[in-house]
Amino acid sequence: MSATQDKKLTDIVVDDLMISSEKVAHVQLNNPLEHALLILVKSGYSAVPVLDSSYKLAGTIGKTRILNAVLGLERFETEKLSDMRVHEAMNTDIPCLSRSDSFMDGLKAVTNYPFVCVADEENHFDGILTRRVILKQFKRDYYTK
Repeated sequence: MSATQDKKLTDIVVDDLMISSEKVAHVQLNNPLEHALLILVKSGYSAVPVLDSSYKLAGTIGKTRILNAVLGLERFETEKLSDMRVHEAMNTDIPCLSRSDSFMDGLKAVTNYPFVCVADEENHFDGILTRRVILKQFKRDYYTK
């Protein structure tokens, strides 16, 4: 039985629904773009969180940003993949939630993103909240009324 099954949507917080950091694929700032692309392709994800050496959230990196970074005038310059680092291509303008944010805060955040990162007050990465989990919870609530 789900921990949120008996809760009303107004009582659910991000902590109830998030995927913990230990289960989330991620890359670090100084990883080569080649490593990040490998993680993305092997995992099947379109983007993953980027963490610094102390596991603080720095941004996200996705396949599109990587491909744009190695796109030359006439071809993909794939030799750049091993020379360029994640911090050179990552997205730093990302929404972020805290564990105590409400279900509605989570719903608003994932409207434009497949996942939103969750971090504490000091920006240590706690995990992610996915659009899929939000929609499943909303569906569960809708059909049990």
